[in-house]
Amino acid sequence: MSGRPIDTQAGAGFRVDGRFFRAPGGDKHFVKGVTYGPFTVGSHGAPFPEAAMVARDFALMKTAGINTVRVFTVPPVWLLDAAEEAGLKVLAGLPWSQHTAFLATPASRQKVRDTVVEGVRACKRHPAIFAYLIGNEIPPDMVRWHGAPAVRRLLKELHALVKAEHPGALVSYANFPSTEYLVVDFTDFLCFNVYLHDEHAFRRYVSRLHNIAFDKPLVLTEFGGDSMHAGEAHQAGLLSWQVEAAFSTGVAGTFIFAWTDEWFTGGHPIEDWAFGLVDKDREPKPAFHEVARAYTGHIPPPAPRMPRVSVVVCAYNAESTIDQCLASLEHLNYPDYEVIVVNDGSEDGTEAIAERYPYCRIISQENKGLSVARNVGAEAATGEIVAYTDSDCVADPDWLDFLVGTMERGGLVACGGPNFPPPENSLVPAAVAVSPGGPCHVLLDDQIAEHIAGCNMAFRRDVLLGLGGFDPTFRAAGDDVDICWRLQDAGYAIGFSAAAMVWHFRRNTVGAYIGQQRGYGKAEALVYARHPARFNAFGQAMWSGRIYGDLSSALLLGSKSRVYSGVFGRGLFQSLYEKPGSLAQYLPMTFEWGIVALALALVGLVNGGGWLLLTLPLLLTWAICIVGAARAKIDPRFSGVKARALVAMLIYLGPLLRGYERLKWRIRLLRAAPAVPDAGPRPPLSWTERGFVLSYWSEQGDEKETLLGGVMAVGQAHGYAAAMDSGWGGWDVTLSRGLFDRARILVAAENHGGVKRLYRLRCMPVPSGLARAGLALLAIAALLLATGNMLAGAAFAISGAAAAVGIGWQMHEFSLRMRRLIDRAAGEANLTPLDVPGRPPMATGAPRTA
Repeated sequence: MSGRPIDTQAGAGFRVDGRFFRAPGGDKHFVKGVTYGPFTVGSHGAPFPEAAMVARDFALMKTAGINTVRVFTVPPVWLLDAAEEAGLKVLAGLPWSQHTAFLATPASRQKVRDTVVEGVRACKRHPAIFAYLIGNEIPPDMVRWHGAPAVRRLLKELHALVKAEHPGALVSYANFPSTEYLVVDFTDFLCFNVYLHDEHAFRRYVSRLHNIAFDKPLVLTEFGGDSMHAGEAHQAGLLSWQVEAAFSTGVAGTFIFAWTDEWFTGGHPIEDWAFGLVDKDREPKPAFHEVARAYTGHIPPPAPRMPRVSVVVCAYNAESTIDQCLASLEHLNYPDYEVIVVNDGSEDGTEAIAERYPYCRIISQENKGLSVARNVGAEAATGEIVAYTDSDCVADPDWLDFLVGTMERGGLVACGGPNFPPPENSLVPAAVAVSPGGPCHVLLDDQIAEHIAGCNMAFRRDVLLGLGGFDPTFRAAGDDVDICWRLQDAGYAIGFSAAAMVWHFRRNTVGAYIGQQRGYGKAEALVYARHPARFNAFGQAMWSGRIYGDLSSALLLGSKSRVYSGVFGRGLFQSLYEKPGSLAQYLPMTFEWGIVALALALVGLVNGGGWLLLTLPLLLTWAICIVGAARAKIDPRFSGVKARALVAMLIYLGPLLRGYERLKWRIRLLRAAPAVPDAGPRPPLSWTERGFVLSYWSEQGDEKETLLGGVMAVGQAHGYAAAMDSGWGGWDVTLSRGLFDRARILVAAENHGGVKRLYRLRCMPVPSGLARAGLALLAIAALLLATGNMLAGAAFAISGAAAAVGIGWQMHEFSLRMRRLIDRAAGEANLTPLDVPGRPPMATGAPRTA
């Protein structure tokens, strides 16, 4: 494909290219396979049919569109020759004693190694080899007996041994749901054997496997149905939707079990199952014709409906990448689409490069920011669906097929996919590409997203425009987070297609990375102003789902996964459960922690006494950075100490840069917000009420939501962040402004007959979590230092007391501002205040309150 960001190594053999394979020469390659065997030993001494029958089988396979054969035993060279002559490739199994305690002794372990090496050598690096499997369905009892880490280490050894014997060959391991927790992320692609006969369950589980595979191809190495007990018609129908479901969800290959009903295991023929596409005499069953129809048809299968799509590329000074971007979009396989390039005031050669592609429609404007550019593209679109990618992205040829297919099959209004950094050619770009803070997706489950990255997202145009499009506030980042949350607030679900992939060039210098993180910090402050309830006390987004495509999970403090194994380890689906990270786990990687840790370390070094204790917070953060860098998936060509040290440094700098910018812009936004005008006398604070109480009278029949909605609207108009209670708290609305001010508001409505209502409102100012944490840290530091240096301890104690007084005064002033804000909201709702000195007389019929 023209414009691809990586070298396909034409002629070198099959290669992994993100979620898919590339054949020699560079064409995208879907594996359309069938299992073959095991068989009884033939006259040639190998567990395969006679050579004439093998040739006949291979020729018939070719007519069905099959291009790869999976064998469970080491294939002899003559069989590989026959496959090559028939135009087939072979997925070669390397069997060993995996059903016994293979790690019990050093000798048994060595025997496994020797068996695998001998199997690879027997294949003589034959050109018919597609890949090797270093194992198949190790029983859960054996994995539990030896422990998953020990089994993983063995498989990793075997993987390396195969690579050494056959350089450049692809290697994987055929796993199954009973040992899903056995993580083999070092293989070239992920293989799973899946037998699920319910289509909904099948699709959901394949989606789960896609997320386990993450940035590698997923191949279903076994699935099928028995025609003996269920009937040949049922088997045909089952395989028809299984193949369609597999490829429509984005698998890179499938292997149907099995080619023929002739099947031996343990030296005995299997007579009570009939999983073959052909019978023992090689007569095709109805399933053969269904599979042939699917394998010879279009892959991925077309969606039920293929509406017109408008692809919008927003570009600003993108001359270094837009050529590859537009070249890739020119060769999409989707039948009906247009490409709109919105040139947002570029001052380089972006527009001239875009003009080289006549198929593009170019809209040039002065620089107005990313969100405005996205809206211009959506308004100009002629498609029912608007898909966005960035000017520094390269799209997979089937990108739109998977996005639209997911939307159409799921009845969704929005969908996104993953973005992967292309391989870099030097150390610094390779290290920067895997450092945290890049665009990533957040999934609520395996099919529904909470957030999709702006470089890979699609929307139904009418819904997008109905929401008002993208918020122009976001000029460079944050627009995707805002629109995703607005969609969900409006009741829509966002789909995710793991196969709808784009290559996304990351910032390839340290300076560019620093600039990106600062930009994200500003965006977080802007998003916070729109969605305060979705952020924690440190201004960080509180995601409900799991973040993919980032080092975040590797940086969690004390994070442990749990394995569901079932009673006695007999669960058919033994999954790995990863608990979501808590604020405490993320705390050492926050901006606030980093500043306090640096201050404490500096005091410890200057003071001398207690320096080790005072430097522990900083050392903890550095340790997490080092562990994260060790787990980063750096290109093996550059994964030495220098690259990992650079990643560790960027992990440390990222939160500091983002936090600083986030704090700076939140302060700017607060200063820019208009003040609430004084509405009159101010009630005293009541310690018993933990704040103050106001009462309002209405004869309009309104419910309390009118008052609460007015308070939130007036607050947001004056720069306050407003958040409704989730249903788990003891208050109705929280208003906040600044880093330390919080107020909880509770309203009770009294019904006085007919349309008469009395609203009692309690406003309770509370210190923020950040304020409490700061005071606690100062108190701890004072206690620690008091034991070794009274002068330093006294200084910290005085600082803590001063901070407490300052926070108290700020809370007092905040409560007065809240009083004015609430009165303003009540006035706009035509509510009458009661029993406040200096107020006008009560409305007729209004009760007098204490």
